[in-house]
Amino acid sequence: MTRDAQRTKVYAAEGFVRTMFDRAAERGNPVVDFFGTQLTLPPEARFGSVQSVAAYVEQVLAHPAVRERWPATTPLRVRPRRGVTAAHYERTENAATIAVPEGRSAWALRELVILHEIAHHLVDADPPHGPEFVAVYTELVGAVMGAEVAHVLRVVYAKEGVR
Repeated sequence: MTRDAQRTKVYAAEGFVRTMFDRAAERGNPVVDFFGTQLTLPPEARFGSVQSVAAYVEQVLAHPAVRERWPATTPLRVRPRRGVTAAHYERTENAATIAVPEGRSAWALRELVILHEIAHHLVDADPPHGPEFVAVYTELVGAVMGAEVAHVLRVVYAKEGVR
C-alpha cells in the first residue's frame, strides 16, 4: 500500500467543514459567509445509536444517485467500536464494516463522518485518502447533502493543499 501522504490534510479540511456546520448550528442560522459568498448549509444528520447509523448507511447506499454512480456496491455493515473516539472503515474478504463509537464520541456520530466512511467503501483507493478517495467523497457528499456542501469541501480541500 502506498503511503497515505495527504491523510492529515484531508482530516484538517474535513475538520474545518465540520466546524462550519457546528458554528452554524450553534447560531441557529444555516447561512454562512464562505470566502465572500453567502451559502446556506443544509441540516447535518446526527445519530444517537449504532442502529440509526446502520439505517442511514442503508438509505445512502439505496439512494438513486448513489446506485446509479456505484451500481456494484456491496452491503456495508455497521458495528459498535468501544473505547475509541473515532469511526473507521474495515474490509475483509467476507464483509465491509464501519465501526462507530457508542455514545462516548458524538462527533463521530454525524453525517459528514459517516459519509467519509461510506466513501472508503465506494472506492478501494491506494493511498486511502488520495485523490481518488477525495473525488469520491466530494461526489458522494454532493449527491446526498447537496451541491453547496460539495463546493465547500472542494474549496477547503484546495486551501489545505489536498489533491
